[in-house]
Amino acid sequence: MRLLLLGFGTVGQGLAELILEKGDEISKTYGFDITVVGISDMLKGSLYNQDGIDLQAALDAVKKDVKIDTLPGKYDGDALSMVKSADADMMVEMTYTDIKTAEPATSHIRAALEKGMHVTTTNKGPVALFFQDLAKLAKAKNALFLYEGTVISGTPLLNLVRETLAGCEIKEVKGILNGTTNYILSKMEEGMSYDVALKKAQELGYAEAVPDADVLGWDALAKATIIANAIFGYDSKPSDFSCKGITEITAEAITEAKARGKRFKLIGKVTREGNKVVGSVAPEEIDMTHPLAGIMGATNAVSVTTDALGDVTIVGPGAGKIETGYSTLVDIIHVGGRK
Repeated sequence: MRLLLLGFGTVGQGLAELILEKGDEISKTYGFDITVVGISDMLKGSLYNQDGIDLQAALDAVKKDVKIDTLPGKYDGDALSMVKSADADMMVEMTYTDIKTAEPATSHIRAALEKGMHVTTTNKGPVALFFQDLAKLAKAKNALFLYEGTVISGTPLLNLVRETLAGCEIKEVKGILNGTTNYILSKMEEGMSYDVALKKAQELGYAEAVPDADVLGWDALAKATIIANAIFGYDSKPSDFSCKGITEITAEAITEAKARGKRFKLIGKVTREGNKVVGSVAPEEIDMTHPLAGIMGATNAVSVTTDALGDVTIVGPGAGKIETGYSTLVDIIHVGGRK
């Protein structure tokens, strides 16, 4: 399996570490070797070597804040030109997310699929905005388009539904899709004010300096849209669904809810209603007996309502270098096992 890595930030480095750690085990268990032939990163530089890139050397360089294009195999073109010219089996798209345009990630993915190259992405933009078009292109080119890392990182929600729950009718998917807001609400329940809890989340790296994507619900909205598209087969955009964040929840409201045996959670929800699919993101008071109520801190959790099994709840990390890198590794193994 010859790979192109587009993006060599936190997730790309996490994947590289996992390939180095688990490469021999994957070869032994699944019968294929992983060779990274190209890396393209706007800030860290680009490399291309058809015989394979020294991943350890690339990781060592970025840890020393040295550009990777100081290593053998410097590539002078941009990511798109690498995709178009490279001889590779699969592209891993891990560039920054632009939820308004989904670029440049969508162009990268289209170019790879046009060549019949398999794709996995952690980038929410293309899957939230252009899922059906990209899925149709992949099918036409006999390529796989995978995106496990776009919803809750390495916690395998999409693979769970596609494979383990195959044959079930999915009626509803609802859950805690954003760990940052769950952390803030957990701390507010402990007595912190919203402002102090947000500052703590920023200090821990859970929230950005400008936290709007998290606290206003936009990140959860993108993930709910992906669920609607990928699980329910809907052709939706984030603008199709209502969205409200946590900024108006007060400490008093949290205390009052707890006294009634309930707990505030920011819930992303997608439901099938007849021939329609309805989605939303909003704070909800969850009964303490519900599995989602016990999920505290920066953890994510999703309950899938099925016809055959009732509710199936999956809990796990929704972010992290190794965790998100693992989501792409699972997709790589899925493709490698097909070859």
